[in-house]
Amino acid sequence: MLLTHITLGLPTEDQMLPCLSKQLLDLECPGCGLQRSVVLLLQGEVKASFLMYPGLYPLILLFALIVFDRIFNLSFGQRGIAFLGLLTVGTILTNFIIRLIL
Repeated sequence: MLLTHITLGLPTEDQMLPCLSKQLLDLECPGCGLQRSVVLLLQGEVKASFLMYPGLYPLILLFALIVFDRIFNLSFGQRGIAFLGLLTVGTILTNFIIRLIL
């Protein structure tokens, strides 16, 4: 028996926080799709999650590295955090610009 988002307790589209930018300006913000992408990832839909919001994956890696650096004081921690931070911002902005153009 397959588990669905209802049995997992994951929010549905109508239960998610609305994007004020989209509601007020009719323009998607750089964060549009993040919630849906997280839900898709938790449902095991890795490809659909990536297509919805590509910035989620470097963001997860960034948060994981920050936690591990704080716990274990990694020698490469600050450089890795800076790199992943730039990668995350670059991915989010690139995705945002592409969505604006298309």
